[in-house]
Amino acid sequence: MFGVTLALAIGRILGSALYLVPREHSGMLYGVKIYDPLSMVVASVVLLAVLFLASFLPARRAMRVDPMVALRYE
Repeated sequence: MFGVTLALAIGRILGSALYLVPREHSGMLYGVKIYDPLSMVVASVVLLAVLFLASFLPARRAMRVDPMVALRYE
C-alpha cells in the first residue's frame, strides 16, 4: 500500500516536471495515463513474480542439501 501511494505521489511530481506545457499530456506513452490502474497492477505482478523466483530458486536448491553436510561445511 505504501509503494502504491509513493508511486502515485512521484508520478504526480514527475508529471508536472517532465512536460513543458503542464496538463497538455497525460502520460509519456500514447494512451497510457500516469495513474493507469492496469499499469500499476501489471508492474506489481511482474515485481512479485521476480521476487518469487529470486527467493524460491535458491531455497529449493538449499532444500536439496543434507542438513548435516551444510552444518559441517560451516
